[in-house]
Order: sequence, then C-alpha cells, then structure tokens
Amino acid sequence: MSDVMIRVPAEVRDQLAAVAEARGTSLRALMQDLAARTLTPEQLKERADRTRTLLAEHLGHHVTDEESAEMRRKMREATAAHRAALADDSDGSETSR
Repeated sequence: MSDVMIRVPAEVRDQLAAVAEARGTSLRALMQDLAARTLTPEQLKERADRTRTLLAEHLGHHVTDEESAEMRRKMREATAAHRAALADDSDGSETSR
C-alpha cells in the first residue's frame, strides 16, 4: 500500500489526532477506519437497492422513494437525538436518578 499526503487545516489535523489518541490508536488507523466505515454514494445506492429487493421478495413490501426518504429523515433525527444525549451525558449534565 502506498501512502498519500492529504492537506487539511492544522485545526482539523489536531482534532483528528486528539480523537485518535482518545481511542488509543494512530491517526493512520483512524483514517483507515473512517474510510472502511464510510460508504460512497454508489455503495449507499447498492445497499438501498439490495434492501428494497429483500423487502419485496421476502415480505412482499415495495418501498417507494417517498417511504425511503421518510425513513432516512427519521434515522437522521434519531441519530442526532442520540448524539445529543451522549454529549449531554459526557458534559455531566445528566440528572441524578
């Protein structure tokens, strides 16, 4: 595998280095993990097409573009709410139980 240099602002590099350190890994490993976990638009479309086919074949449900868009919207909202809750917990603002 050959290495490639990517230029980013120093602040971005510092933040990524801090994330890598907090995870107990290297910046290189963090970038490799990010690349492995992040799907390209083409890969996302392929996954959506496979899911639609599976739902149609096994459950008899044909997902419309509108249903798909609504599900994506709901997932983005749920993800944002989850991240906000995690941020609240890490800030120590969780109430006592």
